[in-house]
Amino acid sequence: MALIAVGALGWVIYIYAYDHFAQAAANQKPPQPVNINDVLKATVTALTLVGAVLAGLYAYRKQLLSEGDAHRADANQLAERYTAAAEQLGHDQAAVRLAGVYALARLADDWEEQRQVCIDVLCAYLRMPYQPDPTASGHKPGEREVRQTIVSVIRSHLQEPGAATAWCLHDFNFTGAVFDGGNFATSHFRGATSFFGATFSGGTLSFRSATFGGILSFRGATFSGSRVDFERSTFSGMVDFGDATFSGGAIRFGRAVFSGGTVDFSSATFSGGTVDFERATLTGGTIAFDAPTFSGTVFEWGPLPVPTGARLRPTSGQG
Repeated sequence: MALIAVGALGWVIYIYAYDHFAQAAANQKPPQPVNINDVLKATVTALTLVGAVLAGLYAYRKQLLSEGDAHRADANQLAERYTAAAEQLGHDQAAVRLAGVYALARLADDWEEQRQVCIDVLCAYLRMPYQPDPTASGHKPGEREVRQTIVSVIRSHLQEPGAATAWCLHDFNFTGAVFDGGNFATSHFRGATSFFGATFSGGTLSFRSATFGGILSFRGATFSGSRVDFERSTFSGMVDFGDATFSGGAIRFGRAVFSGGTVDFSSATFSGGTVDFERATLTGGTIAFDAPTFSGTVFEWGPLPVPTGARLRPTSGQG
């Protein structure tokens, strides 16, 4: 069929070429006979060009098919790496779980299309039940090291927003997680970050000099002896401490900068904790205390510059 198609195409080209040369020869004075060699050369040249175009189209299609096969092979390999890392995270041995943390982080760097999924798995691990007291039942040896490693891995990917492997634009869901320390210092959070209903039972969770461009939620969180440090941090979005319970420890916003965002302590309960805004700066933002419950809480305000357009809105209560 290919030979028949080529023969038919060659015949059509020959007829058109013959007519062209015949008309050109007839227009000469005196009229000249048609040079068959010229007709054949034109036919062969045209067939060669057509063949080159078809060969190029064939090669391009073959390349597309090869790239598609390579992409599917890469996707299958990445999926296998994901499955292996997830299995490691569920292992009984802490050392294997640590290997799973690093494997999943590397996979997130290599698999941009599913990077959020890998981040969600790491966050989901922190949301799993955790007993920080080594003397209590349910405590798993080595678990604190695994969880601290996850925090460290996340922080390392939030340091350079312009990096190809940065996680700064992604969301982090720590809903209901238990924290007994951790370091997110100098990180850049530009997505939504949720500590909704989380428990801070000890140690220091540091966000020192961090930058928050999205919503940061601690709504319903419980602070019982832990210190959460936002010193020198910058907020341009909302920080929600609504319905949170402060029964000890401290929240420190010393020298923090609030540029248009809101820090909301609505309906929060304070029974012995400390909230420190010493030398914080508000540039159009709001620190709101609507319907809180105070019981011996100490607020350390210090010099708090409040320019035009900014509001400090405490309401009734004692403390």
